[in-house]
Amino acid sequence: MRSYLLILGEREAVAWVLRHQRMAFPARRRAEVDQLEAEDELLIYTTRGCWHNPERDRGRVIGRAYATSPVRPLQAPVEIAGRVFESGCELDVRTLTPYLTGVELAPLVERLAAFPAKSSWSIRLRRPLLELPVEDAELLRGCLAGAESPADELVDGYLEAIKPVTGRGAVSG
Repeated sequence: MRSYLLILGEREAVAWVLRHQRMAFPARRRAEVDQLEAEDELLIYTTRGCWHNPERDRGRVIGRAYATSPVRPLQAPVEIAGRVFESGCELDVRTLTPYLTGVELAPLVERLAAFPAKSSWSIRLRRPLLELPVEDAELLRGCLAGAESPADELVDGYLEAIKPVTGRGAVSG
């Protein structure tokens, strides 16, 4: 079992993932996406810009999920917030933190080996997945432990709070 940050940079993508219990990936091939296997752990990370207010919001780990299938081509591409995704996998989203909360990543970067270049760490978040060393996953899991609840208790709150952005493309699939 590997652990990854599952990086979501758009609130409509968060809603889609939570509603469908699936992750969709863009057509561009990435080694970490190709390596994702059933039972791999995904620490769900939302970027500062995910909620459309980067002055207020911080990049946070908001929950945990597990891949329940390998990544496969989708029968039909999925469009989310104007972007097209052509492959995906099934998920079991197990825990979430309350909406707009979670474990802020920036204060932990100095302790995380996944970010060797500390001054430019955020560049590593411009991908859908970032594999985490075992120690990093343990640290993040420990930080989440006091803030997370079973996902089924919080999903509806996320879905009610996330409104589609007009003029940015449809969410389909």
